[in-house]
Amino acid sequence: MILLCDTRQQANKHKMKDAWFEQNGIEVRRTKLYVGDYTLPADQSVCVDTKNSIDELAQDVCSKSQHERFRNELLRSQEAGIQLYILVENESFTIRGKNVESPYISRLEDLHKWINPRLWIRKNGRQAYPNATRGITLQKACYTMQKKYGVEFVFCTPQDAGAKIIELLGGNQDG
Repeated sequence: MILLCDTRQQANKHKMKDAWFEQNGIEVRRTKLYVGDYTLPADQSVCVDTKNSIDELAQDVCSKSQHERFRNELLRSQEAGIQLYILVENESFTIRGKNVESPYISRLEDLHKWINPRLWIRKNGRQAYPNATRGITLQKACYTMQKKYGVEFVFCTPQDAGAKIIELLGGNQDG
């Protein structure tokens, strides 16, 4: 099987996915894609854009510097009739030095439970980022984008990302 990977996707930064592709006989070819990070050469009507964390998703969806670029990609996919999946890798984590745990998020319906670690950073005894995106805000924004642009947000562990990409693309590993 051949998988296309966007050239803007940083090479050698996705070792776990790359190892999974190699172990499963999937040849990855780098090329510039219209939208997303991964697609199949025979059917580019479905693409997967990957996010290495919920924090990266929050930056793309809610930050002033990234939101317009991200929205434009969603618009391009919608206008081209491409089904775009946003695959967000995440794991549960504990905020260092605090008794606060952010759970693993497996679906958009649970995104409100995510705890942004930036909310726990303190400088000079004060909260350094009081306006950092909260899980409920991110969840509402993702629901809005899903409804408005037809994009789907999917969540998985980093270990499952390679297999999830192939599943979302409707790829057959035997072919």
